[in-house]
Amino acid sequence: MPEDVQVESLPSALLDGLKNQIFAFQDYTLLAAQSIANIFTPPRYWVDTLEQMDIIGVGSLLIVAIASFFIGGVLVINTAAQLEKFGMAQLTGEGVSLALVRELGPTITALLIAGRNASGIASELGSMVVTEQVDAMRALGTDPIRKLMTPRVLAMVLMLPLLVATFDFVGLIGGSVTAYFTLRIGTVQFWHVAVDSLVFGDVVQGMAKPFIFALIISTVGCYQGLRVKGGTQGVGRATIAAFVISSVTMIISDLFLSKLFLWVFRH
Repeated sequence: MPEDVQVESLPSALLDGLKNQIFAFQDYTLLAAQSIANIFTPPRYWVDTLEQMDIIGVGSLLIVAIASFFIGGVLVINTAAQLEKFGMAQLTGEGVSLALVRELGPTITALLIAGRNASGIASELGSMVVTEQVDAMRALGTDPIRKLMTPRVLAMVLMLPLLVATFDFVGLIGGSVTAYFTLRIGTVQFWHVAVDSLVFGDVVQGMAKPFIFALIISTVGCYQGLRVKGGTQGVGRATIAAFVISSVTMIISDLFLSKLFLWVFRH
């Protein structure tokens, strides 16, 4: 007679799934903390860090510049359409500047970098795990977290704020060009209004978020890559998961960061 097959109950399956997620989050937290702590202790792999800075920063510069130029133009068109109803089209630069610096600059830049680099990091490290290069590294006495993860985390933290600043600047250029040709607003007038509308709190908010987003992108990408299971198919799943998880986590954290900064600079 065939053996009886034990069917797992739904509550038990849900509980096991919850436990697995908790263990995975604990593993990710420890891995991220270790990679950050390695920054402050030797040995440091500066050549690897500079290489990753080139891949993340220089490699993403063109994408960020093109996207920001046209996003700035779109913001001008939509903002002016509302302000013209009240005869205040000349204040278009203020709305565009605040939207770019406070919110769109950090968020969209981080999403672009997550799509390009978080998935790339997961794919690269996952391939090294599948081909047993990481195991060979351990056998030779090299810490793979310090050698592979820490340079990527440090490079992302250093380069993402610079990419956000580039996004804001090029976005305002795109906005001023669009405002000139569609609204006949002079370039000097546009930039004067855009710059004068910003206060210290806006700049701090716009430049502090990228550091948090950089940690999320780099640590999630590295974690997914270093924990690949299932051969080449696992690499594909890790690549997708790196982008999806980092993007969703950034959007959720952005809500709380925005609320925190607005509270800090209004009290």
